[in-house]
Amino acid sequence: MSRIVVTGAGGFLGARVARHLAAGDGEVIALGRSAALRETLKDQPIAVATCDLADAASLSSLAMAKIDSVVHCAGLSSNWGPRHDFERNNVTATANLLDQARRWGTPHFVYVSSSSVYFRFGDQLNVNERSELPVPVNDYAWSKAAAEKLVRAAADFPVTIVRPRGIYGKGDKALLPRLLRAAKRGPVPSFRGGRSVIDLTHVDDVVAAIASILSQRDKAAGATYNVSGGEAVSIRDIITASAKLAGVDVRWREVPWPLALAAIRAIERFHKTFRPAREPIVTAYSAGLLAFSQTLDLSAIRDEIGWRPKIGFDEGLRRTFSGGEAS
Repeated sequence: MSRIVVTGAGGFLGARVARHLAAGDGEVIALGRSAALRETLKDQPIAVATCDLADAASLSSLAMAKIDSVVHCAGLSSNWGPRHDFERNNVTATANLLDQARRWGTPHFVYVSSSSVYFRFGDQLNVNERSELPVPVNDYAWSKAAAEKLVRAAADFPVTIVRPRGIYGKGDKALLPRLLRAAKRGPVPSFRGGRSVIDLTHVDDVVAAIASILSQRDKAAGATYNVSGGEAVSIRDIITASAKLAGVDVRWREVPWPLALAAIRAIERFHKTFRPAREPIVTAYSAGLLAFSQTLDLSAIRDEIGWRPKIGFDEGLRRTFSGGEAS
């Protein structure tokens, strides 16, 4: 029986990964910072340990025997915040965990990164893992790219990097709920004629991709894989369909992109100067996600380990809103 450490197991993705792996033939040790983690996973055959990954002493205090795999889902994901918070939670935490992994017996280390490392203010279709990364759009994207470099540098044991695109599903507190809140506030801005398309990923597809990577350690070692639903969907259709299921009326307002970006940059400067702890109602990054197309090329993960997405957007929405509005 393999022994698998899952970090961020109190979060949206990490909890799903831990539960899925525990339902198989693996022995799962869930790591999280919150004392509520035990309550979250109490109905599962999962060992739980609380620690702060960014605190090397806290992490090294965990007494564990040989670990076969580490799935690193933990991290700070936000459009806004102090750079040192992203560095601490995404870069320092990853460095500490890599060091600890060596003490656990050099396991297969799977790092859950983000497609935000690809983002630029321009349309990008079928982006592959070999694409040159742009200057990071924000401190979150910077921290994920920096953590990726640390993982790749760990040449003494097998590592795999996963770049999921737009994870959603029941229990998500970020993607679709943010869009619904925007629709409730008033007219949703439409940029560049509303022609942008993106490929979202249902959380169950991300979990299945990670499980497939773990089961094929030798093939996945050293690889970086894009993960998405593989279906390009209009931003307008995503918001309209989600809002309909949530009982929210959507109104649109076409806004010239250059004018919008200039205004948003001014809002960001104001917040950085006078309200640095408070996220603006809109950021250049969040607006850019609405304005520009981005889809991922999935040929690497498909050809190398045979994984393909199984949950289309319509089915993903049904699963997300079954039993009521996504929260």
